[in-house]
Amino acid sequence: MSDDKPTGEVDVTREWRAAQGQVAAAKRLRIFAGLSWAVAIGTEITGVVLLLKHKFDHGNLALLIGILVVIAVFAIGGSLLWKAANKQDPARASDTAKFFFQNQLGAIITVIAFLPLLVLIFMDKDMDPKNKKIAGGIGAVLAIGATLVGVSWKPPSVEQYTQDMNACAAQIKASQPTTACSPEVASQAQDIARDSADVAAATKSAANPAGLDVVYWIAPENGAKTASTPHVFHLCQGVSPLRGKTVNQGSVTEAYAQNATRITKQISMEQGQCGFTAAK
Repeated sequence: MSDDKPTGEVDVTREWRAAQGQVAAAKRLRIFAGLSWAVAIGTEITGVVLLLKHKFDHGNLALLIGILVVIAVFAIGGSLLWKAANKQDPARASDTAKFFFQNQLGAIITVIAFLPLLVLIFMDKDMDPKNKKIAGGIGAVLAIGATLVGVSWKPPSVEQYTQDMNACAAQIKASQPTTACSPEVASQAQDIARDSADVAAATKSAANPAGLDVVYWIAPENGAKTASTPHVFHLCQGVSPLRGKTVNQGSVTEAYAQNATRITKQISMEQGQCGFTAAK
């Protein structure tokens, strides 16, 4: 995967956005992660209550270790589900606080699920010293391991996916090996490449036998960089849907960058209006 910061080679890109299916999948995964973490914390509370009732003073070591193992299993399960959700719908690296908490929440929840119980185990003066040492040692190892699993070492970001998506689109258009086309960005990259090919095919002429990569779309409202709703892009400025509108022009990639993400369905009509070929 590429670094989070776009390189100078990608100066104008369409910003990656999670598709509806990705958002739905991320939501489901986060719900299951929350349920898993709830079990871990609930198990911890059970252990704390039993510990305060002196249930482990002279025995029940297996039960205490079992409680610690259950906490670790569900904490790790929640973290893995949460990481999978973040791959589907990541945060922006530019939003530093949200980016940190969203990606490191698994580690944070794991610490919460272990720390109070471990502190009480080590501070318990009534527990058998041998049992305390065994339970405390096992609990510490489980806590450290589960916390490390919860840490996102190379978290995904919108910025990273934007760079990867546009690199993927460039590779598709150039018929190169699609090394940048991860599952998370491939679909939208294919959209850019497909629309670029359709525009080139529709704008072929004697002067430009390869076609053009220039399209026209309604400019974003109030001078914004990106339109609030998706727009259609067209083959030339003179088509009827653009008359009387403030129009921007650029490549298909630039159109996508301003949320003009749908090619016109009236290609034949627009070819005639733009002079590329006779209207059908």
